[in-house]
Amino acid sequence: RHLRDLPATLQGAAVAIGNFDGVHRGHRAVIAEAGQLAHAHGRPWAVLTFEPHPRNLFRPGDPPFRLTLLRAKARFIAEIGVDFLVALRFDAAFASLSADEFIRHVLIEGFRAGQVVAGYDFVFGKGRAGNCELLLRAGRALGFDVTAVHAVRDKAGEVLSSSRARDALRRGAVAAAAAILGCAPEIEGRVMRGEARGRTLGFPTANISLRDHLRPAGGVYAVRAAIEDEGKFENEPLWRDGVANIGRRPTFGGDIEVLEVFLFDFAGDLYGRRLRVRLIEHLRRERTFDGIDSLRAQIAEDSLRAR
Repeated sequence: RHLRDLPATLQGAAVAIGNFDGVHRGHRAVIAEAGQLAHAHGRPWAVLTFEPHPRNLFRPGDPPFRLTLLRAKARFIAEIGVDFLVALRFDAAFASLSADEFIRHVLIEGFRAGQVVAGYDFVFGKGRAGNCELLLRAGRALGFDVTAVHAVRDKAGEVLSSSRARDALRRGAVAAAAAILGCAPEIEGRVMRGEARGRTLGFPTANISLRDHLRPAGGVYAVRAAIEDEGKFENEPLWRDGVANIGRRPTFGGDIEVLEVFLFDFAGDLYGRRLRVRLIEHLRRERTFDGIDSLRAQIAEDSLRAR
């Protein structure tokens, strides 16, 4: 979480820089380019990112928008094979660094970077004054190489971006989001105690706070979920099929958005355990029912469709 006393074995790295929210296919191209350079030149392979996301500081009133919180982002980056990740705290003091100060304090004094890789549209420093062109000039003067990676596009020629993935999820277009991300969209959190209504309906659910996660389209989803302490939760999870609802539970007058997951053929206690929940398909929008019986019948139908 900082660059103080970075071990000598990790200095001189090829460093991929970016926010990397979602770690989508375009981000992976930037990180992979740094990896190729690291291997070619015998350097450590590093990723530099920023937490919380800069938008949290500059636009604190925005609705939640994150595709991946730090834990998930770190896991996805680790799966790519990088040697180490640095997630610097993005606060007012960090945001006040000029572009030149960022280069000097972070890239030179912190990383002693040998190579820097960023997306073509990367900007940095106070007032977003720094860009890849400035990095190139600084690299020539200070002794590090710079690579700017072109946009990655889909078959239709559209740029793969976090904003497109967010827009797709807000519409409930799960497959479109997955095509950008390279895998099914995922929400991770710790199971909290609810009001046990699902159990009385015959469909016990695990409730997870959405926290800073982007709110996908409300309603019911076919999902797969991995449970902490089952399989290798971080890198080889055991995925269980299920159905989930994202929303406020209007039938019961709910006012807090929550993710409720019903796992098929599972009877264990999940309270306090972490779940990774992958959205597979949006089945329907959330709606209000006129009674418990009609809600129970709809959940049964939703479960059948999800199976």
